Amino acid sequence: MADSSKSNISGALLALAAFGIFATHDVIVKVLGGNYAPFQIIFFSVLFSFPLATIMLMRDSTSGNLRPVHPWWTAARTLASVLTGFCGFYAFSILPLAQTYAILFASPMLITILAIPILHEKVGAHRWAAIVVGLIGVMVVLRPGAAALSLGHLAALSAAIGSATASVIMRKIGRDERSAVLMLYPMVSNFVVMACILPFIYRPMPIEDIGLVGLLSAFGFVAGLIMIAAYRAGDAAVVAPMQYSQILWAAGYGLLFFDETPDLLTFVGAAIIIGSGLYIVLRETIGGVSRNTPVLENKSPRETGSPARISAMLRERANRIPPGYEALAKRRTTK
Repeated sequence: MADSSKSNISGALLALAAFGIFATHDVIVKVLGGNYAPFQIIFFSVLFSFPLATIMLMRDSTSGNLRPVHPWWTAARTLASVLTGFCGFYAFSILPLAQTYAILFASPMLITILAIPILHEKVGAHRWAAIVVGLIGVMVVLRPGAAALSLGHLAALSAAIGSATASVIMRKIGRDERSAVLMLYPMVSNFVVMACILPFIYRPMPIEDIGLVGLLSAFGFVAGLIMIAAYRAGDAAVVAPMQYSQILWAAGYGLLFFDETPDLLTFVGAAIIIGSGLYIVLRETIGGVSRNTPVLENKSPRETGSPARISAMLRERANRIPPGYEALAKRRTTK
């Protein structure tokens, strides 16, 4: 029991560190988004991520080719990832950080809903109630009719939907597909699509901005590795809720760098959404409540289509049991 508690504390602390780095990653997106179109930022971030992805793939000992076992599901996940990448980058560029995070925090609810047709998950009254409450929280943040809604709000909602769709599909096919397939298809698709658009929107980038794009890739890569360590150390039910700490980073970074002061309703709506997400995690944690536990199985903080998030590799390596931990893992599964 003591070993398990220490492991969960370690997992939670590692996750907090990872999400802090992810929040810093998103600050850079917002800084660059003030001068460049999302297409250009994504293109160069993917370009700089190729060497990092190569390092990950060199350590992939799985034999096989790059033909997907589930081509249609792979295509759907790739499309959702590309959409999520563009919409997420655009939302961070023009919306306050705290507001963007509050909307993206709706992903657990959307994952639960999408798990019904895709994973044939059965959702009971408790989780339906949590979904309804969470959607009310989204409405509090958006305040339709009381505040002007922009393309940024639509982009944030689209990013949340795309992220949830990619995550659920990942849950469905992740055990059958090679991690190389799951990583490379969204990565190459992003690169090709953005390259086709780039000539029409390209703006020359000084060396300091190119350096910031390089930091995007590095931060995402490092934070992804820390998330792998977090899921190895702690239970998913402990690690997953740590993503909500990003609202604190958003408030601090927004005030420090962008003179953003979130209003009371944004925090109220975020609290409602976070409470709903935590309740869904609680229901999936209780034995026998959910057969598929799609939210807990989603080990990527947010699908963006960017290889920096390395969600495919993260899932595979987080599920491996480190040497000497077999007995601990067995105790956890028999509780």
